[in-house]
Amino acid sequence: MSDAQPTRRSTARCPGVSVRRGRGRGAAMLGLATTALLSAGTVLMAQAPTAKGRTVWDGVYTEAQATRATAMFGASCSNCHTLTGEGNKPLAGDAFWQSHTQKTVGQLLTYVRTSMPNGANAGSLPPASYNDLLALILKSNGFPAGTTELAPETVADVLIVRKDGPGELPNNTLVRVVGCLTRSGSDWVLASATAPERVEATGVGPQDATRPLGSGTIALKFVLSRLDASLGKRMSVSGMLMGVGGVNGINVATVNKVAETCP
Repeated sequence: MSDAQPTRRSTARCPGVSVRRGRGRGAAMLGLATTALLSAGTVLMAQAPTAKGRTVWDGVYTEAQATRATAMFGASCSNCHTLTGEGNKPLAGDAFWQSHTQKTVGQLLTYVRTSMPNGANAGSLPPASYNDLLALILKSNGFPAGTTELAPETVADVLIVRKDGPGELPNNTLVRVVGCLTRSGSDWVLASATAPERVEATGVGPQDATRPLGSGTIALKFVLSRLDASLGKRMSVSGMLMGVGGVNGINVATVNKVAETCP
């Protein structure tokens, strides 16, 4: 099955298990395990991923870059943005974390290069200037400077996470989760689910059929098509988190079978 499901939410961007009798001991064990996990109607969130490799706390820009960008920010960006957590379209504080937690610095650089200055002039600055502007944004969020200048090739895989670890993704984040399709009451549920992964677009990821599964359980909300034929199979689901980390489930955008067996 590979059926896309519409969500009931839209986003705007600014600059228990039904076990069939006679199907064997394995299906019955799946039902018992799911009932235990979902007792009292509780849905467990998938555990947040552990940060691997370099992060923004490793010093990925230089002080010289942030200094060079100060005047340019004032001339080209300050009419629309602030470098604090308050004011119009802030680039620091809670707004920064809501938009960029668990993205890479490389992804953020691409966004800055294609969105600033706002409007018709987006992308009109020299490439080096965007590197410097991102350095200033990182400094404004309290990330330390280092000895190597920020550039696309140096930050492609640098992860944006809080100092104490990745934490949970915020409400209304577009994510992908992979797990075993099961059921609890009226809800379809993913068991053995991976942690929600922030994505830029809906659909199946390249490793979803073989990637290691997790220990989480997450409810699938607003599924509009029948999934009975995929019960117990490995599924890839994308959609919007409902509550921090998906505590209230995922508002499903797409649901696709990626393997016949699960786990």
